Amino acid sequence: MSEQEKIALLEEIMDLDEGTLSLDSILEDIDEWDSVAILSFIAAMDEHFEKTIKGSEIKAFVTVQDAIAVME
Repeated sequence: MSEQEKIALLEEIMDLDEGTLSLDSILEDIDEWDSVAILSFIAAMDEHFEKTIKGSEIKAFVTVQDAIAVME
C-alpha cells in the first residue's frame, strides 16, 4: 500500500474529504480523530495489515506520519 493510499485510509476512517490530510497534519487538532476513529484505526490495522496495535502506541501518535509509520 502506498503512502497516499494509507493517508486515504485515514481520511476514510475519520470520514474526511479526500486530500484533507497531509503527513504533517497534527492528529490532536483534527476533531474527527476521536475514540470511534481510533477504534476504526485498530480494526483497519488488523484487517489491512494483519497487525495488532495497542492504545498506548496510538496515544503516542502526534502526526499523520506517526500513524502511517505503523502501517506495514
